[in-house]
Parts: sequence; structure tokens; C-alpha cells
Amino acid sequence: MKEELEKLPQKAAQKAPENRRFFKKLRRKPPANLDALMQELHTEEFRRTDCLQCANCCKTTGPLFTDSDIRRISRHLKMKPSEFTSSHLQLDEEGDYVLQELPCPFLGTDNHCSIYPARPRACREYPHTDRRKFHQIHPLTMKNVAICPAAFRIVEELKRRLPDYN
Repeated sequence: MKEELEKLPQKAAQKAPENRRFFKKLRRKPPANLDALMQELHTEEFRRTDCLQCANCCKTTGPLFTDSDIRRISRHLKMKPSEFTSSHLQLDEEGDYVLQELPCPFLGTDNHCSIYPARPRACREYPHTDRRKFHQIHPLTMKNVAICPAAFRIVEELKRRLPDYN
């Protein structure tokens, strides 16, 4: 896994021009079955992929925290939302709450999340490969294929299954 993660950013960068062209065509005229296909690819991939062997997303990027995320996590940690915010979050340049530090402070050495039942929505949905209207989130997907080996493999399989878009 370590070697795969080390090579992933370079592999994603090499595929970036091809992926941009693919997503541009996909965005223009998505196939009618795209949502079902993405659900199928996502399910197939995550039968094989154990996120606990990787956790690269938690080590290298942080989610955006919504107000409801902050309230839920604060309750889970038995803290006031303002206390949680001041001790773990900061506002980014776009005015969104993000982690103060990476890797995620809730990630254990065993790659388990200490706030898993209350984790942010962005973490629950990552890598967003089973999202409805997948063709609308291509900028996010382009970022995720450089972070998540499963997302990379899903996009490669999607391109294989939709040769008319290549």
C-alpha cells in the first residue's frame, strides 16, 4: 500500500489531461445510467478496498466542517461547539471551517477514527464516487484520484466502461 500511495500523485498527474477530456465529455452529455454505473463501480471497488489499510485521505487532506458537523462532533466529544471549534478548527480563505492540522487529529495509529460515529459529512461521503450526478463533481474527483487509490481505480474503470467518452 505504501508504494501505491507514493506513486499515486504521479499516476494521477499523468492521467490528468486524459481525465479532464473525459470529464468534459461526460459533463456535456452524461449517459442515462451514470448514477447506477457509479454506484456499481463504487460498490465493487469497496468490496476489495479496506480504507483502514490506507487512510491517506485522513493523513493528507481535511474535510470541510458544517455547522451540523460541529454540533454533532461536539456532542460526541462532550464539548461545547465553540470549544471544539477553537481547539480543532480554523477558517480557511473561503470562510469554511477546516482542521487546524494534518493528519487529522482524530486518526489513530491503527488508522481508526476516534469520532467515527460522529465524523463530518464530507468524511462519510468520501471519495464521493457513489454520489448522484457524479458528472457535476469532476473538479473534486480530479483531486481525489491523486489522494485515494480506490477513487483512481474507479475512474479508470469508468473510462474503460464508457469508451465513447475517451
